[in-house]
Amino acid sequence: MEQRANIKFCVKLGKSGAGTFDMLRHAYGNEAMCRATCFKWHARFKRGRTSLEDDESSGQPSTSKTPTNVETMWWLVHEDRRITIKEIAAIVNVSYRTMQTILTRDMNMHRIAAKFVPRLLTPPNRKSTVLKFVKSFVSVPWMTHPSCRGLLLGTRVGSTGMISESKQQSSQWKSPGSPRPKKARQSRSAIKSMLIVFFDIRGIVHHEFVPQGQTVNAQFYCSVLRRLRNDIRRKRPELWRAGNSLLHDDNAPSHRALATREFLAHSNVTTFPHPPYSPDLAPCDFFLFPKMKLQLRGRRFDGLEDIQREAQTVLGKLREQDFQHAFQQW
Repeated sequence: MEQRANIKFCVKLGKSGAGTFDMLRHAYGNEAMCRATCFKWHARFKRGRTSLEDDESSGQPSTSKTPTNVETMWWLVHEDRRITIKEIAAIVNVSYRTMQTILTRDMNMHRIAAKFVPRLLTPPNRKSTVLKFVKSFVSVPWMTHPSCRGLLLGTRVGSTGMISESKQQSSQWKSPGSPRPKKARQSRSAIKSMLIVFFDIRGIVHHEFVPQGQTVNAQFYCSVLRRLRNDIRRKRPELWRAGNSLLHDDNAPSHRALATREFLAHSNVTTFPHPPYSPDLAPCDFFLFPKMKLQLRGRRFDGLEDIQREAQTVLGKLREQDFQHAFQQW
């Protein structure tokens, strides 16, 4: 401000821009304003400007960081420690970046993952039933895409009475003085159900739940394949008439069994085995399982029937475009 006043004084004395700048350098040395700024203010005062203040900004002042918004954010975080920044930003109607700055800098809060402890003896942890996914078996569904016509993928999904939340789902907002959240290490549940799914590029062809206590051996797997053939005849009649179906399966014992191979040979079903020790993932591993886990992970159910009902609901929500995209990725 002092140098601007001196520039204004030099303009009134009739000094040129270069002469004014030399005088500023002589008076202030390295602290003098740059040549461009000096000439800019010299021209302004020469045109009749009298104010030494900066011009008002053309943009609107930020209204996101108001006391009301900050208080609303504070209550939202303390009511639900697991709420995400996107959810808060949508409620308060502010940008993601502004919301993140207020939480971390102004409110001094950070998202911390829950700490594992041996056990939390609370009623929800003792009585709840949650879905868990176990090792898949890949048997492929019949497809109608030109590049993989007649290809059928099968998957086997195990569901038990427990599943732990992901690290992101269990993380919570905490201030420096609040204790770290805790998450119990869940023990293996006695409740278990197995879901077998066959799908192709158009959608689900056949799915069924394995009866309680039933082992997926060669005899049971052959009975599943019989029901699968009936569904193919009913849902994919063009593939059934063409007889060019291709079944993709892995190296599970029930798939390698002699009874299974004899049944497939008698039914004229060509198999497409998954290469052993292959680093490539099958569509069920990078498509179907993640889709179901995303919807069911961390949720608690009252019984096995609720898990099965919710699993079928998730399968019903998958679109034909999802299956096409999965096979293109494969």
